[in-house]
Amino acid sequence: MDASSQFQDTLPISSDALLAQLQGWGLDYMLHEHVPLRTVEDAKSVEDAMEVPGEAAFRVKNLYLRDKKKRNYLVTLEQDREIDLKALGAQLGVGGLSFGSPDRLMQTLGVRPGAVTPLAMINGAQNNVRFLIDAAVKGADRIYMHPLVNDRTVAMDVADLWGFFDRVGVSAEVLEVS
Repeated sequence: MDASSQFQDTLPISSDALLAQLQGWGLDYMLHEHVPLRTVEDAKSVEDAMEVPGEAAFRVKNLYLRDKKKRNYLVTLEQDREIDLKALGAQLGVGGLSFGSPDRLMQTLGVRPGAVTPLAMINGAQNNVRFLIDAAVKGADRIYMHPLVNDRTVAMDVADLWGFFDRVGVSAEVLEVS
């Protein structure tokens, strides 16, 4: 199964249900539909269609990680940011950071590879996933991210993203990455 909306009904929370919940909470977003995107390079191929002149956009890549004690992390970074997992582990005071398996990704965040997103914390909060976001988000007006599937992107005001975190009980940690 791929990570597109065609298979959203096999997720713990469908993309449609998430979008309805965002609306119900009064969190504004703009929905963009496109071909399935699995990589930053794929995402860059469709970004021009979503560009808003003068907007400070935060376009992301997301890493689902586990440490040697089997604790789970979702790390959201500016899409072109390079990251050294060993250095990140040292910064967080944890050892052995590595990428989590697709099965654990589904168990903890309720998404498939290619659709990892801060919005998956709607599932991750109850599964003790620690969420970290690049400090570059502080300079942005809007964040662009998948709504649990990889053939859709939502553009949301950063303030509304923080409102989402409040609603789902997530304490987002701002990560200073050098």
